[in-house]
Amino acid sequence: MFNPTRDQARQFFIEAWRKHRAKEVVSPLEDAAIRLAGIHPEYHRLLEDGEAALAREWTPESGEANPFLHLSLHLAVEEQLSIDQPPGLRTAFEKLLARHGDRHAALHDVLECLGETIWRSQKSQSPPDGEAYLECVRRK
Repeated sequence: MFNPTRDQARQFFIEAWRKHRAKEVVSPLEDAAIRLAGIHPEYHRLLEDGEAALAREWTPESGEANPFLHLSLHLAVEEQLSIDQPPGLRTAFEKLLARHGDRHAALHDVLECLGETIWRSQKSQSPPDGEAYLECVRRK
C-alpha cells in the first residue's frame, strides 16, 4: 500500500501544480490534484513556494486548516466516489449535490465526514467505520 511521508504528499501537490503551470504532461492522479487545487485559489501561492510549503506547520491551535490535508482529503473523496466505496457513497453524494446545487460545497460535506471518520479511527486505534462514514454523509 502507498504510504507517503508528509513531505512526499506535499511534494506531490507542489510538483503537480508546477507541471500544470509549465504546461507539462501529467499523470491522471496529478491531473486530479491539479483540478482540486484549481478550485482552491487560496492555495496557489503556497503551492508555488514549495520550500515554504514543505517547512510550514499547521496545528489545530493555529486555527488554520492544513491545505495539504484538505487537498488530500479531496483526492481521497474523489477516488471513493469514482469506485463508490463505501458502497452507497456515490448515491449519498448525488443527493448532497442536488441539495447544494454546488459540487464543491457537497464535496466539503463529505470531507467533513471523512475527516471525522479518520479521527475516530485513529482515536480508537481501529479500522475506519465505513458504515458510520456513509451515515454521516447521508445526514448532511
